[in-house]
Amino acid sequence: NLLFMLLAVEGYNMQLLYLVISADNLSAGIASAAFVAFLSRLTNTSFTAMQYAIFSSLMSLFPKIIGGYSGSIVENIGYIDFFLYASLLGIPVLGVIYLANKHSKIE
Repeated sequence: NLLFMLLAVEGYNMQLLYLVISADNLSAGIASAAFVAFLSRLTNTSFTAMQYAIFSSLMSLFPKIIGGYSGSIVENIGYIDFFLYASLLGIPVLGVIYLANKHSKIE
């Protein structure tokens, strides 16, 4: 999101747009792979399909809810502040990842 904020500041720049979208897709792919690996550790082998469906639906719930209101938010605060606030939302997530890693037991 910080790169999208940079793009909003920079304005029309196709090379930067390519870089930002590539970085966003790469990070989304890495995050999805990490989430699938995490789900694989959480699910019970007897109910894998059902648990994976529930967890993956929950993963996409928050972005869908926020995505519906993002246009109104951008109209009120602008793109730069929107992407800044979206980036700041990731800070608590990093703390949760740290705590989950600290308390997980790898077998």
